Amino acid sequence: MNTRSPVALWGLLAVLLVVVATVSLGVGTAFIPPARALAALFGHGDPIAVAIIGQIRLPRALLALIVGGVLGLSGAALQGYLRNPLAEPSTLGLSNSAALGGVIALYFGFAENSDWALPLFAIATALGATLVLMALVRISDSAVTLILGGIAMGTLAGAAISLALNLSSNPFAALEIAFWLLGSVEDRSMQQVWLVLPFAAVSVVLFLWDRKALDALTLGEETAKSLGFNLRAVQLRLMAAVALGVGACVAVSGSIGFVGLVVPHILRPLAGSRPSRLLIPSALAGAVLLTAADVLVRAVPTTNELKLGVVTAFLGTPFFMHLLFRARRPLGEP
Repeated sequence: MNTRSPVALWGLLAVLLVVVATVSLGVGTAFIPPARALAALFGHGDPIAVAIIGQIRLPRALLALIVGGVLGLSGAALQGYLRNPLAEPSTLGLSNSAALGGVIALYFGFAENSDWALPLFAIATALGATLVLMALVRISDSAVTLILGGIAMGTLAGAAISLALNLSSNPFAALEIAFWLLGSVEDRSMQQVWLVLPFAAVSVVLFLWDRKALDALTLGEETAKSLGFNLRAVQLRLMAAVALGVGACVAVSGSIGFVGLVVPHILRPLAGSRPSRLLIPSALAGAVLLTAADVLVRAVPTTNELKLGVVTAFLGTPFFMHLLFRARRPLGEP
């Protein structure tokens, strides 16, 4: 297989996507063989299997695919736009900022009055953090400044979340929020799928809209302007895409980090360093990675099921440290 062929790479990732999604439907407390799981998916076979697949495992699998896809795509787009190999929603503090919006909605009871409150508050705080991030980009082109600014925003959001938990008068509500923050797609329903889907779809469209502009930006802002791209409009669309995608995903799954960091780096040797060639493969691979991680947390024998955010943090932190030591190298250099 020619690894630089986008069609071949997309095909491989699509096959992996179907495989992990099928496995995800079968794995759980009660194992359901793939053939039986697929039959139950279409309403055939054992009524118990149909109920388990349709009401429990299908929403979980779909959310893992959507959230992983959006996070992978966001990471590839941010790395391309900022020309920084360390950029992704969690390292830049955007995931924590979105989580703060969700906590505000939960803490003050807005989420009880409307299903839309949680994603809207998460999107609003993610947008605010993105505005700060873009301001930092204009002030300084230094990668260190960008990462330190992201860490500061993430730390501040984390401190605000801790304050809300500390001041909570209801220990059970605080515990529920704390578990939500760990990141998971367990015990979700189709309601959460329909809630996140429109925001995720708009986010994906906005990211792909500017794929050529991201390619031009790798040559520098002046070159991109000379090619006719309106960089202000590109920035606004990118900010909207990040806020909508990351905010909505955090609202339904909690904070799940490092997917957007790891995926583009794994794919870059296969797809090349051009952002336009990385966007769709990163979305597919992000969906594969997070769904596979969700299968893993169900397969590991534990008293309480592991949380996705915990698993991705353990996998992503060493990778992030490795990239820090390589940060002086240009993006795409081996």
